[in-house]
Amino acid sequence: MGKDSLRPLTAKAFGNDFAWGVAIAAAQNEGGYNEGGRGLSIWDVYARKKGVVRGGHKPYVACDFYHRYKDDLLLTKALGFNSFRFSISWSRVLPDGSGKVNKEGLRYYHDVIDECLRLGLEPYVTLYHWDLPYALQKEGGWTSYKMMRWFPRFVTLCAEEYGAKVKNWIVLNEPAAFTALGHMFGRHAPGLTGLDNFFASVHNAVLAQSAGGRILRDLVPGARIGTTFSCSEVRPYTDRAEDVLAAARVDVLLNRLFVEPALGKGYPSESFKLIERLELYNKSWKYTERMPFHFDYIGLQNYFPVVVRYNRLIPLIKASEVKPGYRKVPRTAMGWEINGDGLAAILKRFWKYGAVKEIVVTENGAAFKDTVTGGRVADPERIAFFKEYLGALLRVREEGVNVTGYFVWTLTDNWEWTEGYKARFGLVHVDHQTQLRTIKDSGYWFRDFLSPA
Repeated sequence: MGKDSLRPLTAKAFGNDFAWGVAIAAAQNEGGYNEGGRGLSIWDVYARKKGVVRGGHKPYVACDFYHRYKDDLLLTKALGFNSFRFSISWSRVLPDGSGKVNKEGLRYYHDVIDECLRLGLEPYVTLYHWDLPYALQKEGGWTSYKMMRWFPRFVTLCAEEYGAKVKNWIVLNEPAAFTALGHMFGRHAPGLTGLDNFFASVHNAVLAQSAGGRILRDLVPGARIGTTFSCSEVRPYTDRAEDVLAAARVDVLLNRLFVEPALGKGYPSESFKLIERLELYNKSWKYTERMPFHFDYIGLQNYFPVVVRYNRLIPLIKASEVKPGYRKVPRTAMGWEINGDGLAAILKRFWKYGAVKEIVVTENGAAFKDTVTGGRVADPERIAFFKEYLGALLRVREEGVNVTGYFVWTLTDNWEWTEGYKARFGLVHVDHQTQLRTIKDSGYWFRDFLSPA
């Protein structure tokens, strides 16, 4: 789709300093949920509820990265990557969310970081990837004003503990997702619903992303500080005014709600009057001046574009998604449209903000129905996906967008939140009964693509 790049698709075309990595998350990969002094997270508790996760799958073992991190990091290196993105489980280092520090948990992440450095993998550390300590949730979690005490405590601990080794930091992972899915629609942990919960969690997350950035700036000399946003190109179903306005409202929630406050633009209420409610939080909490922070880079996480039409039956937003099945387009096993032009559009869109000086694609990948046959996992659809999206990425770089890295979601088939173990995104197949790893053809494709020879 779209114009071809002016150069062949090779790793060398991206330059010698480009970060090629894989990304994982503690809650989805580590397991060891009750080992090493770790406290419970909101996902440990939420997954116990009947019917909320496909197949009743639990994250308690996941990919057993807690015990197998050396093997998985070695796999990362063997596939040719130079960077590794992972998150720190808040409840592993602070079992109660604040208060007493778990030294065994701190030691574990030292070991992971040290192994990355030993192998020549640049560690990218995500501070919050959705696994809030359950002890804090019982006190209100992201909806509580106390978050502005809890989160700085966690960030300060990590910065002081790992700052001498880690230079690349990511404050939050996809705040639009964990606030909407977890605090308005009730489809993710902690399972809350309603606008009051949503708005409180949004405002706290906006403040937290900037507060975390300031703490890292103060405590980690030479740190490169970013945060990540889940983004999708939003298209109206037709050019009728009602569809165009519906798409604009969805765009506010998906693409603008968190980046614009960080850039000093405030909340984008002009395109969606409902967002004016957030300004009331600003005025009552007197935190407006704390919203902006100049990140060194922003992480964009893109998988698919979204088509939107007006729907008067949907409260407040008056919009609904038109699923890609209405036209013949290639799709992943999760029904997501495959379209590299959507990635190109969203990268150029964020670059036009002007205040953004560097972008890293911190997640991109696809789930397909992978099977092991004769010790091999043939996944030509995933290889085609990466070729298309990387081609789009190379094209926008040639157009002047400063994209400096690309991270595959993900290394190993993991526990994919409410999809359980059904959705397989990995470059490496995992048998979750035996933990046997099998490199997929797409993993070998990356090995060859990234080979210096």
